[in-house]
Amino acid sequence: MNLPAALNLVEPLDRQTLGERAYAKLADLLISGRLAPGEKLSLRAAADVLGVSIMPVRAAVSRLVADRALEVTPNRAVRVPLMSAAQFRDLTKARIAIEGHAAAQAALQCDKTDLEAIAHAEEAMRTESELPKPDLPRAVELNKSFHFAIYEAAHSPILVEIIRALWLKAGPVINLDLRANPDRLGKGDAIRFHADVRNAVAAGNGDAARTGIAGDISGAANFILSRGGLAD
Repeated sequence: MNLPAALNLVEPLDRQTLGERAYAKLADLLISGRLAPGEKLSLRAAADVLGVSIMPVRAAVSRLVADRALEVTPNRAVRVPLMSAAQFRDLTKARIAIEGHAAAQAALQCDKTDLEAIAHAEEAMRTESELPKPDLPRAVELNKSFHFAIYEAAHSPILVEIIRALWLKAGPVINLDLRANPDRLGKGDAIRFHADVRNAVAAGNGDAARTGIAGDISGAANFILSRGGLAD
């Protein structure tokens, strides 16, 4: 039987599934700040860790390069892009606008299940921050969980997809900085903003939810920029 020519371009289902899984895992490493700006990524090492062949990893990396979350250097190495201060400021403005809108929508669209997920995420990070020696990698993961619990409550898959694309670029900077600077967690600014956003969403106050997310994002960005670690 002759097959349509277009079907020749379709990958086998098992390989396509592995590629999707590899993409999701590598994207999560970036979003969670486990890969630092400038850090090189070994395709072979990634394949070994993920327990797959190198082909799905290569496909996943190609997608992340297209997303501009990874880049290929002139010597063909794959690495996390470096970010300038100007680029970080621009990214921060976009995050405030889009994530603030998602938080406002969450206040209007959330249901009981969403509120429970948001409450659990907010309490978990607050509890971690109050420990004598917080687990910073865990705090980073809990911070991400809280933010995405808010954004998922907007019930807009497109918004969440856009925000994930922003976090692919921002994650290596904002979360690596939190891991390296425990005083950011100790100051409690993020904890205070998270509580404000949780309360605003629960009260159905979209403006207050937007303001809380904007304060959280801008506060972290100002701290990072004040340390002067990004190139001019």
